Amino acid sequence: MVREKGKTRSNSTAMFSAGYEIFLALLSLLSIFNLILLIIIGESILSAILILTNFVLLFFFGMDFVIRLIKSPSKSEYLLRQYGWADLLSCLPFSQTNIFRLFRLIKVYRLLKEFGVRKILDAIVKDRADTALFILIFVTILMLEFGSMGMLAIEPQSPDANITTAQDALWYLVVTLSTVGYGDQYPVTTEGRLLGAFIILTGVGIFGTLTGYLANFFLSPKKKQKPQDELSDIRSQLHAIKALSAQQQDAIATLEKSLNKGDD
Repeated sequence: MVREKGKTRSNSTAMFSAGYEIFLALLSLLSIFNLILLIIIGESILSAILILTNFVLLFFFGMDFVIRLIKSPSKSEYLLRQYGWADLLSCLPFSQTNIFRLFRLIKVYRLLKEFGVRKILDAIVKDRADTALFILIFVTILMLEFGSMGMLAIEPQSPDANITTAQDALWYLVVTLSTVGYGDQYPVTTEGRLLGAFIILTGVGIFGTLTGYLANFFLSPKKKQKPQDELSDIRSQLHAIKALSAQQQDAIATLEKSLNKGDD
């Protein structure tokens, strides 16, 4: 959460973290781009990958809607005033409802407007481990989609190709990114092998980062609150107590004046 003046605030978009909100915005942009790309390429071997990717994105959007709805203090406010209805429509498996994912970008704009870019960047740096995980997931989705499309655009041109369908390309990307290398599907062209080498290196980086994140999550000790943060919280509580005390004194003085006037 973004902190302001010693208090934790949650904006009207029910923000979980800055990194998470930006991750959902990137997924929304990707889904809209895929919709445009699907219209451009029409019915082809590449369209199957775009359709499969859309179902993956629907999973993330559906989970996001359910979690926001459960955690929202007011279900009606989330559904009506915070574009929850648009989140629901964006989860439907129809290309016509993809346009409602633009409302997620409106949430990010409101987030930036309310807190400012600097505070958002500070929040991302503070929660850089979680932000790195979201970036990792997004990069993995990009590699699965565009890596598969690249293989399908290159490999079928060779008569000896064994990556000729969307299923073949996706399977090759999965086993290569996971650094397993099953070996039943492999590129035979020079361009395909260059792309395969890039996919292998990316997969090593992805799983290396994931391993570091998991190690940090399970093995690092629980962070203690810094003395400066404790002093800031104490000062905030002291100011609040002083303000409340001043209000009580004013109320007492007002009552005494009223009593004195009654006696007169």
